[in-house]
Order: sequence, then C-alpha cells, then structure tokens
Amino acid sequence: MIEVSNLTKRYAGRTAVDDISFTVARGEIVGLLGPNGAGKSTTMRVLSGFMPASSGTVKVAGFDVFHDADEARRRIGYMPENNPLYPEMRVREYLKFRARLKGLGWRKSRERVDTVMQQCSLTDVSRRVIGQLSKGYKQRVGLADALVHEPELIILDEPTIGLDPHQIRAVRALIKSLAGKHTVLISTHILPEVEMMCGRVLIMLGGRVLASDTPENLQRRMAGGSQVIAEIAAPVEALRAAWENLAEVEQYDVSASDGAFFRCALTPLEGTDLRPAIFNLVRENGWELRELTRSRHSLEDVYVQVTKPNQEERE
Repeated sequence: MIEVSNLTKRYAGRTAVDDISFTVARGEIVGLLGPNGAGKSTTMRVLSGFMPASSGTVKVAGFDVFHDADEARRRIGYMPENNPLYPEMRVREYLKFRARLKGLGWRKSRERVDTVMQQCSLTDVSRRVIGQLSKGYKQRVGLADALVHEPELIILDEPTIGLDPHQIRAVRALIKSLAGKHTVLISTHILPEVEMMCGRVLIMLGGRVLASDTPENLQRRMAGGSQVIAEIAAPVEALRAAWENLAEVEQYDVSASDGAFFRCALTPLEGTDLRPAIFNLVRENGWELRELTRSRHSLEDVYVQVTKPNQEERE
C-alpha cells in the first residue's frame, strides 16, 4: 500500500526527513513512533500529498503521490494533528459536505455518512454543532471525515492527543477495528498507543528510521539482556559459587528473602536464556525453587535502546 524510497524533506536550514525508505502492506496498522521533532508529521504530510518532498519517491496503492497526485489522494483519508473542522456546521451537514468534496454522489454520500456516523458512534450527536462538541467527539468527527470516502489508506497524526482515558479507549477500539479492510498509519510519541494498536512499529529519530519490526520482535531482540529473577532455598555460599561458575551469567546479585529463600537477580550474556540452566542446577542440587521469571522489556525499553547510540552521537 505504501512504498517510500529515499525520501528526503529539507526546510530552510535543516533536514526534517533524511533519506528514509520503508513499505507498508495492505491491511496493516503501522505506528510511526518518535519524540516531537523526529520527522513523523512531515513524513505523513508528504505521504498525503500535502507537501512535496525534496527528493525520493512515495507511492500509495501504486500511484506516485507527486506525479499521480489525484489518483493517490482518492485512496487516502488523512486526519492531521490539529483537526481542521468547521465549528459552525452540524455533524451530519459537515460530513455530507466533506463526502461531496471527495467526489461522492448525493446518494452515495448519504449512505456513507450514515455508515461512518454509526461506525464512529456519532449518531446521537448528528444534529449538534461541531463547535459545541467535546474534544473526544471532535476527534470522532475527524475520523469519520477520514473514512467517509472509503479510502484504502488512513493516515492519523496523533489521533488521541488531548483526550481523557475513556475517550482514548474508544478511539483505540475504533482504529483497531479498521485493520484488514483499511491500511492505517498512525503517528504518535505515546508508547502504549503503539503496543495496543499497531502490528508493526517504525521508530524515528532525527528524521531517520532506526528500526522497523513488530513490537513483539523488537522486545524479543532485547530478550537476551533481560534480567532473570530466581528465588531459591539453598546455602547462600553455594548459590554465589554456582553463579560464579555458570559461564552464561554476566553479573549477579544475591539477597536474603523470607525464610530459607534467597533472591538471585541474574544478568545473562547477550542472547542467552538462563532459565533452563537455573532449573537444571536447582534440580541437580535438590534445592527448592519457588520463582523463576524473566523480566519483559516494554516498548519504552526498546525505544531507549534503539535511540541511545544516536543520542550519544549528538551529545
């Protein structure tokens, strides 16, 4: 659905997007993750045809967004960060107006407005003036606007910014329901958003794509460095000797727990899962084991690890 090749966007005095390339398959929900100023919004504006690139190519559904702009735009629904609604219009009136602007006939526009209003839970406020709606409802109107012409690709820039927790959950559920039928590209700097909604993550920093994978694979990539916690009832000196002699253990800490148990925090060498070796050791020595867990890295840990070298270079 999306093919980006060597995309660069320069403004006066700085490079906002620096020679990035990536693809997005049909039906995927992909998150563009990065801090403010990483180049996410600029990338989306170029993808949507809102602004031209300095160099490189961008295709949507096989159409070049620069040379076949009209065909590409027909296949895109775009909701920018600052949702540009008409506050003096009523919800249904606005959505019909937008559907007509996007090329739908009278009958088709009425059908699609009814569909997206139901899809976005707007039926109860159909006659309300947009300016009088809450932030959450305004976001839903923006999503309905992006969906009204049945686009193949939906681009959402910070879709849950400024919403309360209940509104965020409603918008997340709506976005997740779009998977398969639509391709969705979401820009955000909120890490839980990506974990909950996206099947794949593009991590951006300084205008570059530093990583592209599923959240699970990114977390698995770091799993070898995950600390293992084992609570074992055994002589403390025997435990320390065991960890000293276990080649896969890079460092360890043994502290007293309750009763005869000791809490062992073990850091493995890169790429090693210590749990099988610990279990075998406990069984061979006849010790008692009541906990054996490996800490799971969050997407925040992954993001910090991926971007750390670049931040150090900048410093």
